[in-house]
Amino acid sequence: MTQEILTLHRAAQVALNKSDIKTAHGALVALLKLNPNHADAYFLLAMVNLQVGQLNKAIALITKALSFDKQDEYLAQLAKCYAISGDLKKALKCTIDVDIQNIKSALVADTFAVALSHIEYHQRAILFFKHALKLDNTKAQFHYNYGVSCKFIGDFKTAESAFENAIEINPIHYQAHFALSDIGNISKNKNHISRLKVAFDKQTHPDAILHLGHALAKEYECLGDYENAFSYLEKSKNNKLKNSHYDFLEYQKLFHHIKSISTQKNTSKGADTKEPIFILGMPRSGTTLAERIISSHDLVTSAGELQDFGMSIKELTQTKSNKVLDSETITAAYNLDFEKLGKTYLTRTRTITGDTPHFIDKLPFNFFYVDLIKRALPNAKIICLLRNPMDTCIGNFRQLFTINNPYYGYSLDLNITAQFYTEFYKLVHHWQSQKNANFMLLNYENLVTEPTSQIKKIIDFCDLPWQESCLEFHTNKAPVSTASKVQVREPINQKALGRWKKYQNNTLEAQSILKQQGIEF
Repeated sequence: MTQEILTLHRAAQVALNKSDIKTAHGALVALLKLNPNHADAYFLLAMVNLQVGQLNKAIALITKALSFDKQDEYLAQLAKCYAISGDLKKALKCTIDVDIQNIKSALVADTFAVALSHIEYHQRAILFFKHALKLDNTKAQFHYNYGVSCKFIGDFKTAESAFENAIEINPIHYQAHFALSDIGNISKNKNHISRLKVAFDKQTHPDAILHLGHALAKEYECLGDYENAFSYLEKSKNNKLKNSHYDFLEYQKLFHHIKSISTQKNTSKGADTKEPIFILGMPRSGTTLAERIISSHDLVTSAGELQDFGMSIKELTQTKSNKVLDSETITAAYNLDFEKLGKTYLTRTRTITGDTPHFIDKLPFNFFYVDLIKRALPNAKIICLLRNPMDTCIGNFRQLFTINNPYYGYSLDLNITAQFYTEFYKLVHHWQSQKNANFMLLNYENLVTEPTSQIKKIIDFCDLPWQESCLEFHTNKAPVSTASKVQVREPINQKALGRWKKYQNNTLEAQSILKQQGIEF
């Protein structure tokens, strides 16, 4: 029997490495029939489930493996799974007691670090990344991962070096190419365009083409060549859109449903707390700038882009769909005890909040949940950013968002982005029409042209005493894990105002979509 178990175990490992899910699954099921206490069989079965998107099953199986054998590899993967699922508390708990110096595997150290980076514990993540590179500096992905966390904490020089190391090891590491271009510092005398074009022409995978196209667009922009910049954006994003399943009509129905159902009456009271400050709005509309300003106050901590409000709704409604946000779940949410929803949200966030009287939740797409937030957390402050519609649309089209995240699918096509924006615009003005004292629409253009008066207005809205530090937000040393990680470390400026006009001739149809809806820009 022992030999048979060894044979099945090896067969499962080989099959999994080849992504032969069916063979791996069969071998592992057979192995566990022979030995129901085989820790690594449960772990490998978890990896099988991860490959087919069964995250919850993977978590249960890794937990089972750990009950038989406390391997660091198992714990690292569990931390990563919890991080991906949005359960920050459990992800962090997996890493707290780990002695970095006792980790003997570079891959395990890197996995722990990736989990910590995912939940925005970048300083601790960097310690694990450094240990991984000390154990093995020959893997491009390790250098890239390390560079990403360095970039988040504002150490751009180290990040640039790490990305170059990754590219030296793997010249077509498309993520490193993009990350390097995204740092900036591009000029006619210092750019990577020739190298990027060679890599772009060699690639066939949609994700690789998308990254390299964005890198080229970023560098051509820096050189003032907007025609080539737009051309590479369009080519790379169209290629990705053809290979995606994004359905704008589904989201359009969701917008309409949310607006309709929000008129329902409900006498359930929410949680009695003034802790949360929600900053939301379209991506690339100034949400990170507002976050940095408010979090520069001594009484406020930024918790980053938390998934917890939507996850709390999903947890309590127990709807059958595999989506966190859909019409079924929104409908079910209106039957919840709103005080319980508010308290569930606070409990989920408590691992990274509670050190100051207030915390910021800066998930842009919380604009879908504004009415539910007001019901569950009636004393929470909600600030929604509005930026020039065309600047917002071109800003989203220019941005490389998280790959394969359905929320951002609209950004693969400029005209779909304009359609998405019109629905967003109508929804947030619907929220404003409800005249709630704790909801504020904040104009980005006003913020950057009249910073002192607008910042004082924001601080007053949040019921915070005035502090001069809020005007010096760019000196805030806290990590930034968003697309604005470079810009918000500079003082307020007006460089991004009217940027869309650089692409005026490329955006005629998007302009028309907005104008037809009466949206001025």
